[in-house]
This record gives sequence, structure tokens and C-alpha cells, in this order.
Amino acid sequence: MPKRGSTRKARMKKVRFLKKPDRSDALRPEYRREDLGAGVRGKYLDSYGSGANLVLPSPDVAKAFPTEEAVNAALRSLMEVARKSVQGE
Repeated sequence: MPKRGSTRKARMKKVRFLKKPDRSDALRPEYRREDLGAGVRGKYLDSYGSGANLVLPSPDVAKAFPTEEAVNAALRSLMEVARKSVQGE
């Protein structure tokens, strides 16, 4: 039976630590800001707005349903209750 920890020491010797990159410049040297072109603010706003239904809940509602999943679960539950009540008529 091998000694406990002997393989761990062997693995530890193989670990190599990478140097952290120099963050003195925001862009890499091969990129120049003028090569990236001018940014256009709101370029996709119209297409995004047409395909999305965003709702900002009131603070009391946001407190009761703090996540997207909680909101979706509550709305699906409400839709199921509404569907059953319509079918029961």
C-alpha cells in the first residue's frame, strides 16, 4: 500500500502557476481604439423592444417575488387557476 499523501506531493510538483497579465493598459497592444470604429448608442434598441416584454414590478411585488423564477412560477400558477376556472364554467 503506498504512503498516504505520496501521490499528492507528486501532483503538487506538477502544478505551475501562471503570471497575472499586466493590466496597465485597458486594451491589448494589438488593438487600437481607432480600429474599432465609433460606437452607436441604442443601435439595437428598437429590435430588442419589439421582441421583449419587460416589466418593472412595484417595490412591494419585487419584495414578494425577488427573482425571475419566482415571478414566472407565480404567473404560471395564476394562469393554471384561471384556465381551470374557465373550464369549470
